[in-house]
Amino acid sequence: MAVNQSGSCVTMIFRDNDRIIVQGPVTIDNVVLLTQNGIALFDDQPLTIDLEKVSEVDSTIISMLLEWLRATRKHAHTLQFVNMPLSLVSLIQLYGMAELISLPVSPVINQNPSLI
Repeated sequence: MAVNQSGSCVTMIFRDNDRIIVQGPVTIDNVVLLTQNGIALFDDQPLTIDLEKVSEVDSTIISMLLEWLRATRKHAHTLQFVNMPLSLVSLIQLYGMAELISLPVSPVINQNPSLI
């Protein structure tokens, strides 16, 4: 994970073949930029969003995932979320979003469940 000069974790998003990897915190401080940068990585191929390296979440991550789903559905693309941290799974269930954001069979449970 990248760290900036102040010692804070930096969030990264990048594409590796048909997989988009999100790494670091996804919070109100960076969710708009992450959402835009994620959409910029989309194309006409089915994609998998790997969230295993997400270190911290707040409720704004839900809006990011929904926006990504909207962006891919407009163009008839498919998008799958994998390796969700348990904290994200809990938020999806708390807000009743499981019908819109498919939950993985086995979420990543070895992460610090930071909820805000």
